[in-house]
Amino acid sequence: MLISISTRHGDINEATKAKITQKFEKVQRFFERLTSIDITVDLSKAEEPEITVVVKCEHKHDISASHRSDDMFGSVDKLVDKLEQQIKKHKEKLQEHNKD
Repeated sequence: MLISISTRHGDINEATKAKITQKFEKVQRFFERLTSIDITVDLSKAEEPEITVVVKCEHKHDISASHRSDDMFGSVDKLVDKLEQQIKKHKEKLQEHNKD
């Protein structure tokens, strides 16, 4: 699975990128068919960065979430929770569809 991090209106250091990557690697344990995770950190408001995540699954299905907060790592944790819920729901839909 490919994890890419990009920034808008500024830069973040490699240690922060590594921590963010480490947090989002946990998402893969819920669904094996994830192909990539694209993370965008918008620093236009430096005191409240916005993080947007797009998870690409097999069969052209994308799952996305976004969060803005004054705590970047708090936003990352909330986004991981949001994505876990969306991925579980998507997986349940696929399993229900395959039963028919």
